[in-house]
Amino acid sequence: MLGSLRVRLPFVFLAGIVLAILITAAISVRLFQQFAHDQTLSELTREANGIALLYSSALNASYGTQHDRAAPIFAASSLERATGDKIYFVGVRQLFPGQGAIGLRRLPLKTIDWKSGRSLSFQFKPPDARRTYLAVANPIFLGRTSIGAIVVATPKTDVSNRVASLIKRLAAAGLFGVLFAGLLAWYLSRRLVRPVLQLSDAADEVAAGRYDVAVPPNAPGELGHLSARFGEMANRLAEVEEMERNFLMSVSHELRTPLTAIRGHVSALVEGVVHDPELRRASLETVEAEAERLERLVGDILDLAKLDTHRFTVMNEEVDMGQLLDRAYETFRDEARRRSIDYRRDVRERPVINSDGDRVLQVVGNLLSNAFQATPDGGRISLALAQLNGTVRVAIQDSGPGISAERRERLFKPFVSESGGTGLGLAIAKERSIALGGRIDLSADPGRGSRFELFLPAPASS
Repeated sequence: MLGSLRVRLPFVFLAGIVLAILITAAISVRLFQQFAHDQTLSELTREANGIALLYSSALNASYGTQHDRAAPIFAASSLERATGDKIYFVGVRQLFPGQGAIGLRRLPLKTIDWKSGRSLSFQFKPPDARRTYLAVANPIFLGRTSIGAIVVATPKTDVSNRVASLIKRLAAAGLFGVLFAGLLAWYLSRRLVRPVLQLSDAADEVAAGRYDVAVPPNAPGELGHLSARFGEMANRLAEVEEMERNFLMSVSHELRTPLTAIRGHVSALVEGVVHDPELRRASLETVEAEAERLERLVGDILDLAKLDTHRFTVMNEEVDMGQLLDRAYETFRDEARRRSIDYRRDVRERPVINSDGDRVLQVVGNLLSNAFQATPDGGRISLALAQLNGTVRVAIQDSGPGISAERRERLFKPFVSESGGTGLGLAIAKERSIALGGRIDLSADPGRGSRFELFLPAPASS
């Protein structure tokens, strides 16, 4: 159960969200700590400046008068209640005579360098306290001479309390966020996992040989693309299985027919049924012809296997295309005469190309054989040769029933036959043309015959 995608995916989502929340919270706490520290120092600096200015003004106003350095009307305790912070003094022994109990708390002279006349920020532990204080010192001037410094301080724990309050609020918000993220992760994972699980079930069906499977419709994004391609794959596997079944039936028929003829003639010869020398020779010729037919069938199957595995060897030699088409034309002339087919050739140019002559002849022969299979007795077949823009074109036109657009898409696939054969001829011709660096184009309409064109690369005319 824990290994299932429907369980692991929500956990992965949730773990990522929780990690992001923790990192964000840690950064936020650190930034707030720094902000609280800086804000506290800013407030202490402002208070220290103001209080030091009060004392400096009072001191300079009373200096040299009849009541030399009389105590100011404000007191440290009143200022502490107003600011909420502790106020200390470090410097000369006594600023104002007669202040008594309401005077400033004094710090040891070595606490800071009060004679420098500069504003200072520091941390210290007062003699009467157990906690560490964050403090800012601002100098008190008598004329231009620094005679001490006002120190305004607040406990560091007050700053920490602000951060602790933030952490509590962040924890509450984080808990709510994790709960919401968990629900969102569960919902999204179900939407994502459902089509994946359906595809998994469909894959199990295909693996068991059942290709009529239902794929998830309207799946989002890449899952929708994967679902559509999986459906296409299942359909193609079903087509391949059907083609293989048809191929086995066709091959079985093609093998059985010559084998039956060979077996019948051989049995007659062995049993001595045929005594006439002419009949014996005719029987042997039939056996030879049927054996050649078997050899061609096996050769086609082997050629297709070699083409599929890219183990097909192509020679490179000069090929006179005019002579090659003459040979191909003569091969089928007797059949055309016997079936009263109007068989014509149009070879106005005789280009020479660098290619494999035997393979080119096999391709042209396959196309002509297909044309004769598709053309009824008394029909028309034409064979033409032309050269244009560095390309040699061999065109074969027949007057057969034509081919629909749906059938044209499948015609060059192995084991697909429109005339009852094995369905290997056109598939082999196409693969051979590609191996020779060319291609085969087909244009055909139902009721208007078919036109196959073989294109091969050739040197441009000079």
